[in-house]
Amino acid sequence: MNVSAESFTSNPFHICNICQKVIRKKEKGVRVPRPFSSGPSAFIPEEEIVEASQVDPHTEQILAEAYSPSGHVDHLTRVMGLHPHYLESFLRSQFYLLRMDGPLPLHCRHYIAIMAAARHQCSFLVSLHVREFYRMGMCLDWLKGLQYAPQRLRNLNEINKILAHRPWLITKEHIQNLVKTGEHSWSLAELVHAVVLLAHFHALASFVFGSGINPQVDTQNANGFQSVYISNYCTCDLASDHHLDRDLSSTSPGTTDSVSELEALMDRMKRLQEEREEDEASQEEMATRFEKEKKESLLVGSGDMKDEVMPTSKVSRFVEDATFGYQNFARHGEDNPPTFRAQDYSWKDHGFSLVNRLYSDIGLLLDDKFRTACDLTYYNMASHEDVDTTMLRRALFNYVHCMYGIRYDDYDYGEVNQLLERSLKVYIKTVTCYPERTTRRMYDSYWRQFRHSEKVHVNLLLMEARMQAELLYALRAITRYMT
Repeated sequence: MNVSAESFTSNPFHICNICQKVIRKKEKGVRVPRPFSSGPSAFIPEEEIVEASQVDPHTEQILAEAYSPSGHVDHLTRVMGLHPHYLESFLRSQFYLLRMDGPLPLHCRHYIAIMAAARHQCSFLVSLHVREFYRMGMCLDWLKGLQYAPQRLRNLNEINKILAHRPWLITKEHIQNLVKTGEHSWSLAELVHAVVLLAHFHALASFVFGSGINPQVDTQNANGFQSVYISNYCTCDLASDHHLDRDLSSTSPGTTDSVSELEALMDRMKRLQEEREEDEASQEEMATRFEKEKKESLLVGSGDMKDEVMPTSKVSRFVEDATFGYQNFARHGEDNPPTFRAQDYSWKDHGFSLVNRLYSDIGLLLDDKFRTACDLTYYNMASHEDVDTTMLRRALFNYVHCMYGIRYDDYDYGEVNQLLERSLKVYIKTVTCYPERTTRRMYDSYWRQFRHSEKVHVNLLLMEARMQAELLYALRAITRYMT
């Protein structure tokens, strides 16, 4: 029996206890914070997104090229359109992964996307690729849950969960188990395609939650499929904090404070640049600073979320071993992720050539996307113009890799503590490691004088840094298997 589209639809009008308290306070005349409930993002006012697309006609052209078969530009594309140059690179690589000739059949690609997005309960992405399944009209039984998929796809579950949460644990034995399993075996080319898909959609889930992408209803869909809502969530959850009621009476930081924070950041950047030119730390000191930052990153935000349990949802049918996650790593007292020296296995010198050899041209597309996100700049920082933000962009990218144990010998990790305030570190840790817990309060808590487009750029950097980190671990394991 085929699963029906309607079976994915939950009641989107559930009101949580927190919102009930907010409603009661509002009825008493107490002013309460309100999320942006309409438009592509729960964090970004829709008019800012619309204005950006009108100012830059190139954005409109790219958005038109990104139309789905239903004739709609999705919310994700509209938010990413705040950076049209990056969006073009992103769409090109994603189109190649999902549509162009490659080792894997088209329907399997979308199912792997569902498996990856479900690890983070990302109903936006799950629903998007479930709809693709309906359009193809094949293997619909697979949508009843992972246990209904072929064993060959189910065998990906182990590296799916490891890459999503603790990629440093992947070994050549994991690769061997997949390519030497008899009738269910994978070729190396197929496995590389699958690994790139998994990493792509894990990282994309980080962008979806980090940018507050709103659920989307496809009213044109002939099957009547609607977005997969997380059944136990109130519709406020993306835009609010689980402790919203606690802070209803508090005032937000004043403009003076946020302006002084901006000036302080500018001063630190200037001072670091001067110190870098005057004196260079020894390799031993650089290694010590990395280990210190790596250990401290494990504690960032961990206490705030230690006791939280994510509600089950309709997308959980695509997940096995749901308790496996990054947070468990810190809680159970496992050793720190072993240091992965980028000089021993880097994207530029090793990963790129391997992935390009086994899955033709994808390495070129990924490399362009990584470079575009990292090099993207408008030489602005909030209200300041003609600013070189290279130092700040590298700190954001390298901090993500630091959390995954990846060290660059030529980078001074002391800069991370100088440039990234604690609220920003909490945001980065959440978006990267457990994105489904991101709230608007976290988004609003850092860089309060910066434009929304600048914060979206932060999310692009976090997404690409995460994807590259996963790929480095996976491709290194494949290399070790091959040798």
